[in-house]
Amino acid sequence: MPITRHRLWQLAADAAMIAAAWYLAFQLRFDFDVPRFYETMLWDTLPFVVAIKLAVFVAFGFYQRWWRYVSTRDMWRALAGVAVASVLAIAAVYFFYPVERLRLPRGVALVDPLLLLGFVAGSRLLARTVIERPKGGLMARGKEVLIVGAGDAGRLVVQELQRSTLAKSTPVGLVDDDPRKRGMRLLGVRVLGTTDDLPHLLRDNRPDEVLIAVPSAPGEFRRKIVELASAERVPVKTLPGLHELIAGDLDLATQIRPVQVEDVLGREPVEVDLPSVASYVRGKTVLVTGAGGSIGSELCRQLARVEPSRLVLVDSAETALFEIERELVEEREFPASVPVLADCGNRAKMRQVFERYRPDVVFHAAAYKHVPLMEANPIESVRNNVLATRVVAEVSAEFRVERFVLVSTDKAVNPKTVMGQSKALCEWVVETLGHRRDVPTRYVAVRFGNVLGSSGSVVPIFRRQLLRGGPLTVTHPEMTRYFMTIPEASSLVVQAGAIGGRGEVYVLDMGEPVRIVDLAENMIRLSGRGDVKIDFVGTRPGEKLHEELWNDGETVHPTSHAKISRATREPVEPGWLDEELNVLERLVEEGDTLELVSRLATIVRAPVRERSQDRSTPVTPA
Repeated sequence: MPITRHRLWQLAADAAMIAAAWYLAFQLRFDFDVPRFYETMLWDTLPFVVAIKLAVFVAFGFYQRWWRYVSTRDMWRALAGVAVASVLAIAAVYFFYPVERLRLPRGVALVDPLLLLGFVAGSRLLARTVIERPKGGLMARGKEVLIVGAGDAGRLVVQELQRSTLAKSTPVGLVDDDPRKRGMRLLGVRVLGTTDDLPHLLRDNRPDEVLIAVPSAPGEFRRKIVELASAERVPVKTLPGLHELIAGDLDLATQIRPVQVEDVLGREPVEVDLPSVASYVRGKTVLVTGAGGSIGSELCRQLARVEPSRLVLVDSAETALFEIERELVEEREFPASVPVLADCGNRAKMRQVFERYRPDVVFHAAAYKHVPLMEANPIESVRNNVLATRVVAEVSAEFRVERFVLVSTDKAVNPKTVMGQSKALCEWVVETLGHRRDVPTRYVAVRFGNVLGSSGSVVPIFRRQLLRGGPLTVTHPEMTRYFMTIPEASSLVVQAGAIGGRGEVYVLDMGEPVRIVDLAENMIRLSGRGDVKIDFVGTRPGEKLHEELWNDGETVHPTSHAKISRATREPVEPGWLDEELNVLERLVEEGDTLELVSRLATIVRAPVRERSQDRSTPVTPA
């Protein structure tokens, strides 16, 4: 334990309290008239008692924590430390004091530990009380905060708000739906009632802010709090996930944030224990394409946590690749990050990358995803989605990669748009390679819906429209979409890679579909700008009112993870698919847009009997 000025001050204070307890024990035993020979004993033994007890205090870890952060556990440790120190010190004095027939009075032996315990515990509690007391006397400082949740997270928030000089807020009450907690006090802050009492609590004792301190709360619960607080025009903030609090990363200045739309969607967050499922990447070389994108970058962050030996980041976007590589190296302290600026569709370049780094696992997240843009640029959609996936998948087979995971989309289900049709072909490429017995690689595809907050998704668009004062543009009042957060989607992709077989498609449980107009209304409510309007602009070509997660003819099977299902269907014949992809490649090279769009739709809509006939011919990667 390094000796700091603060620890020296604590040692000196404890030494003074040990001496005071010893002195007062003698004074109280003899009613403040200590006989001369016992007074000699007092002063002779005082240095030894102080030395023995301080040594025990150090051994019990009394000085590993500042007094302002003392907890209940520290109080029990103080009790044990005082007891052991007193027994050792009193035994030393009783048996080794050199004056014959002069023994330590039993009253002193009883009173001294009690006094010392009172001094030790009282000093620490007093220090914490004084430090955490609001500046400016007994009046609360800054904003008054009503906290929803009187559990462990609520206690952490109250503690941090009371002692933080940066928070500029004071907790004035707690709300909790456990009726047993009504009237109890948490670090001096009273539980005023349940969430059903919020309307009159907000009216009668109007706080400046409501803070939701229930990290595991479902969206419906958060929505209820937001609606009740919005009715009284009280802003609402929320706490991040519980794992951040347990890790001790609570920083009120940065982590307590306004409630966002993903907090109130009403779906249960998906929890994945990454370290337990990602053993297949630990110590391996992992390659991620599209590493600078929304899903790819989050995949890299989560993969870095499970300690691969090397993470190869492939992307054709220079700035995005630079940013994720810097974040991994500097912020997340993962130096084994290798940025590779490359086009996944360049077969020669991909072979060079695989030859040099020999990846064991490949996550293919690179793709164009914006539906209107792909409708306007079908050649690039096929080039970057279909043909690039074919290249990366076949090069993975050539270099005998252990696992290949394709990030797919619900738009590949019964597709109506160029983007959806291109992703459907990506799934077929993965399935056909996965079913080949001469290829050792385990290929899987993971299909999910819209990802909240990803670049170009509806939430960032609505936020920009709100900043401009509206209106928010919605295509159709009945349009629905499935939604999932970026971390959830990425962690489930890693999970699917762990359970994946050969040539299988996995579908993530997206919860219930959300009406886009409800999403817009929630964002308007959360912004506090009730005057913003919603305009309905009509559906775009090929756009579905309701997305699907399963193709016609697919059979759904459960997996070992409750939030992941497996889709099976009649496999595509490899020779037929290879011929069709060669045609698409030729049309891309020729720039024949009309013929390409027509051919793409024809391939995807081909009946099962046509695309699955004569399945015996294996195809060697080009």
